[in-house]
Amino acid sequence: MPKSRLFNVDAIILRRSDFDEADRVLTVFTAERGKLRLLAKGARKTTSRKSGHIELFTHATLQVAEGRTWGIVSQAETVESFRALREDLDKISQAYYLAELVDKFSEENDPSFPLFELAVLTLARLNDSPPATTSMAMRFFDLHLLRLTGYQPQLHFCIACNKPLEAEDNYFHPAEGGVFCPNCGATRPGTQRLSLGALKVLRFLQTRSWEEAARLHLTPATQHEVEKTLLDYITHILERKLKSVDFLRKLRQNKKIMDEAISPAKTPI
Repeated sequence: MPKSRLFNVDAIILRRSDFDEADRVLTVFTAERGKLRLLAKGARKTTSRKSGHIELFTHATLQVAEGRTWGIVSQAETVESFRALREDLDKISQAYYLAELVDKFSEENDPSFPLFELAVLTLARLNDSPPATTSMAMRFFDLHLLRLTGYQPQLHFCIACNKPLEAEDNYFHPAEGGVFCPNCGATRPGTQRLSLGALKVLRFLQTRSWEEAARLHLTPATQHEVEKTLLDYITHILERKLKSVDFLRKLRQNKKIMDEAISPAKTPI
């Protein structure tokens, strides 16, 4: 029987599930080979040397033996654990969102180093940044993931008449992947109004560096509109709702309820 061939990959752990009595099946995204499904034998044993290196969202170097169905993880070494993500529920929910998008927008054995680099950098930004900037980091990730996977929305010209968009409220159409001017979009089915402020933010995030984007300060209303616009577009592309979004929405609702419950009672005037 021929000896299994070994290869090394730089990987992000996207998903994992239990298998048999002590194994784990991993879905990872790698710089060299794209998305892979791997088997980590004995990873659930307390004595396993691999278990701590294949936690969710970990950036790790894996040595893999080619198998009939899955590659077998023979060795694993952590590059970056992003430990702070696991200490903040909001940050870890954003990491779940990132992992779900990378999983849905990538194909097995289809490498994309730019997408791998974007994912690693975004995890680092979530890990290191204050909570106030996590939403901006994720919207920056959304737009650049869409660009890298061929779904960049048209934000500068009307997708019907091709005229430059004016400094006014316009209309975004998820199914068409871009913005209509008021003349073309006001009565078109499926469009949603896009404020000038939200359009400027989307353009800025699409064309500027992260260092510039990180300095933006948005009103809650604009932040919500930008997030909803991108989520509606991504949901249309994938033709399904994201599980991580439902989790994040419930988390925010519970946080709001808790904040209201512990806030000082208002004295009637």
